[in-house]
Amino acid sequence: MRNAIMLLIAVMLAGCATAPVTGRYEPLFRDQLFAAPSERIDARDVFAINDAMRRYLATEIAARSLNRTFQQGLIDALYDKQQLRLEYDTEITRNAAQTFATRSGNCLSLVIMAGALAKELGLPVRYQKVLVEDAWSRSGDIYFSSSHVNLTLGTVQTDRVLNYQVAMATVDFVDPGSMRGKRLRVIEEDTVVAMYMNNRAAESLVRGRMDDAYWWARAAIEQDPRFLGSYNTLGVVYRHHGNLREADQVLSHVLELEPGNTDVMSNLVLVLTDEGRVAEATALAHKLAQLQPYPPFYFFNLGQIAMREGDYEKARNMFAKEVDRDAYYHEFHFWLAAALVGLGEFKEARAHLTLAIENSTTRKEHDLYAAKLDRITSRRQ
Repeated sequence: MRNAIMLLIAVMLAGCATAPVTGRYEPLFRDQLFAAPSERIDARDVFAINDAMRRYLATEIAARSLNRTFQQGLIDALYDKQQLRLEYDTEITRNAAQTFATRSGNCLSLVIMAGALAKELGLPVRYQKVLVEDAWSRSGDIYFSSSHVNLTLGTVQTDRVLNYQVAMATVDFVDPGSMRGKRLRVIEEDTVVAMYMNNRAAESLVRGRMDDAYWWARAAIEQDPRFLGSYNTLGVVYRHHGNLREADQVLSHVLELEPGNTDVMSNLVLVLTDEGRVAEATALAHKLAQLQPYPPFYFFNLGQIAMREGDYEKARNMFAKEVDRDAYYHEFHFWLAAALVGLGEFKEARAHLTLAIENSTTRKEHDLYAAKLDRITSRRQ
């Protein structure tokens, strides 16, 4: 039975789901169990434009668009390292104004900022989920599932004989080239806002801010009841807050809508176990194992056990299996490097530490891995 919490978070963007019956979510809320949030929670803040952003559009983008369209001027600025100088950073999900001020954010933050700027210029905006396999990350015992979102600026123009001219451009902040040929699902702006709020709920949970986590998850559900990731987050918040009955109710509600949702099953197994309903937890865990025999981080956890036991060869093999499943997750490369150091294979360890640095998503991770690499390099010189 797994002891990790599976939490959907839109570090890039968590997926959409079928809409539940309107209004069914309201009985799931328990406002009386939580204190007021410590910060303002308002959907209007997510895409809000401030004066600094308006000045930027009126000067920089206007100058770039003298011989081109506003569309092309904005796209050039988003990609140009000498202009906005955007930095990818997954530490916190920021709204449009915060992302613009810091020039950094995760994929969702950058899409929100770009969408806000485009709308201020009067450009049509379409948000899209890229249908690729979800990536996983973790913070302590909370595991996060994330997928990917981008946006398209412009519209498709058709003529009278049904020939059409495409006047659209897709903006992608991860790797535009790798997205070619990928299938897309259009999502509404309300869903993007709900995903932002769900991220803030998850981030508050990780920081131990239970009251904030509840109100962000609640707001996400109200913003778009069709986005089931926020219900899962609410269930996790209830469990961490000691409200097992409420957690059971929320997670069971999602499973009624999506009986094969393995992330929600994982959390419900934990809740049932906490409630002492061992037989039900065991039965659900068995069903989960059939659907997902090797869950996310399965081999990673075995590798960490092997590291603690000093079995570096087994650890290397387990971490290598996770790298095979997710070649771009920095922590897999870091721990594979650690196992290789234990085996005295310093050249290979340096290679994987380099990959950990290249794929790190926060400045803190980047600096940590770089320091480890420096130590290994100096040791062998």
